[in-house]
Amino acid sequence: MKKLGLIFMFFTIVCSAQQDAQFTQYMYNTIEINPAYAGSRGVLSVFGLYRTQWVGLDGAPETSTFSVNTPLNNSNLGLGVSLVNDKIGPTNENTLSADLSYSIPTSESFKLSFGIKATANLFNLDIGKLSYEDQNDEMFQDLKNKFTPNVGAGIYWHSDRAYLGLSVPNFIETNRYADNRSDTAIFKDKINYYFMAGYVFNLDRLEYIKFKPALLTKMVEGAPLQVDVSGNFMFNDKFVLGLAYRWSASVSAMAGFQVTKGMYIGYGYDHETTQLRKYNSGSHEIFLRFDFFNNYSKLTSPRFF
Repeated sequence: MKKLGLIFMFFTIVCSAQQDAQFTQYMYNTIEINPAYAGSRGVLSVFGLYRTQWVGLDGAPETSTFSVNTPLNNSNLGLGVSLVNDKIGPTNENTLSADLSYSIPTSESFKLSFGIKATANLFNLDIGKLSYEDQNDEMFQDLKNKFTPNVGAGIYWHSDRAYLGLSVPNFIETNRYADNRSDTAIFKDKINYYFMAGYVFNLDRLEYIKFKPALLTKMVEGAPLQVDVSGNFMFNDKFVLGLAYRWSASVSAMAGFQVTKGMYIGYGYDHETTQLRKYNSGSHEIFLRFDFFNNYSKLTSPRFF
């Protein structure tokens, strides 16, 4: 079963268009997919997340991410830095990104932010974790710390209650080869296109209960269109409960708790709706966010994003 799982995962990686790491609760870590988000919360925000996908299936994706983003002084500039480690079967990727945003007011409550992203990626492939027929096949050789740079961009129109975003985190398609003589790529990173939207409704006059529907779509060549829809309820600015559906892929339950004004913890569980549900017990995601306030901070109450 172990070999079968690893071979299945590697076949998926090699033969289809590779997508960026996915997160169920992306709305709390938007900087990973849209650089224009940097500094938009108005505070220094530190975020860490761990995700284990398809638990029980050997070689299944496992992702860790850490990010920091902040407005620069009291200017219209925002800065962000993030690190993502993504493990899938025999592969291990580390991606370091730097984001810069610039915001302009479009009304009393809305701003339009433009962002650029610079990325450095280190890719590793351990063939020892696979079983294959021809041990001398040059196509199947270890890849160690293969470095590739990339650039991306995004726009983000937002207020304290609503947002719209368009982004392409990586403009350059990356093909990784076993050696300089090979003309067959064993791993391909395709361009990912994102669109997101969300709005926060007050369901009572005292604003005790808030509801936020949200949408995320992701398009990449060689893969089905991915559509995530979610709905989250926040109670008394403390507790968050929600559900999400990833089209033709999974259903998710989400929960969160505002421990202090600056600390928020969240958890998500995904249940597969595809045939893979027969071979795993679901996916788990946990994150922790710290907001550091100062005299210039404008974030007066907890947000869903």
